[in-house]
Amino acid sequence: MKKRILVTMLLAGGIGAANAQEKAKPEDTEVYTPVPPEVKPGKKCGEAPSDAIILFDGSNLDQWVMTDDREKPAEWLVSKGVLTVNKKVGNIETKKAFTNYQLHIEWRVPANITGTGQGRGNSGVFLASIGKGDAGYELQVLDSYNNKTYTNGQAGSIYKQSVPLANPTLKPGEWNTYDVIWTAPVFGADGALTSPAKVTVTFNGVVVQNGYELKGPTQYIGQAAYRQAHGPSPIKLQAHGDKSEPLSFRNIWVREL
Repeated sequence: MKKRILVTMLLAGGIGAANAQEKAKPEDTEVYTPVPPEVKPGKKCGEAPSDAIILFDGSNLDQWVMTDDREKPAEWLVSKGVLTVNKKVGNIETKKAFTNYQLHIEWRVPANITGTGQGRGNSGVFLASIGKGDAGYELQVLDSYNNKTYTNGQAGSIYKQSVPLANPTLKPGEWNTYDVIWTAPVFGADGALTSPAKVTVTFNGVVVQNGYELKGPTQYIGQAAYRQAHGPSPIKLQAHGDKSEPLSFRNIWVREL
């Protein structure tokens, strides 16, 4: 008897669900808010969309300051639409701080680049600068075209943390492109980490970091870890101290998400 009652209840439940599905209408799952804002895309690949913040368009460094002294304007070199690293003065970073964003940046090591390993076209895009010097979360920039080094330190790596999924680096003298989706870490009121930073990187059209969860800010020696809470942060470009010829950047823009 109990089995018969159970079967009857199951059948009734199935019939009820089927009836409910039959009564449902397509418009029950249609939503009309929020309405996405209209954004005009760039006319060609890599061109900034209409809602982007232009960080460097080839004309000036109005959006940048020196990392070690944010009261000083950025002192890198701008010529013929290109921004070239000035290794004598140090890192630069954006005046504005960001949380989550989409970033486009293009970089090139010179055709006459010299050196090997980490001493060949070394720089970095710090996706969140959290202090002076190299404090922050680094997406490595390096000449990785036929240049052997440790794989979590080659171009497209999250430095000393995540090996890129591929190596699409172009030869010296050609422009490389990073397109980045950055999700900043979240900290609780007590300063404890509640959600780690995440990043997706497309390098010359090839995905090299796919939603990678960072272990913490970049750590040159030792393991990375989240040791201090922080909020919105500037984007930083590195003037690495190696002896190779300085590299250049162009067409830098960001969209807040």
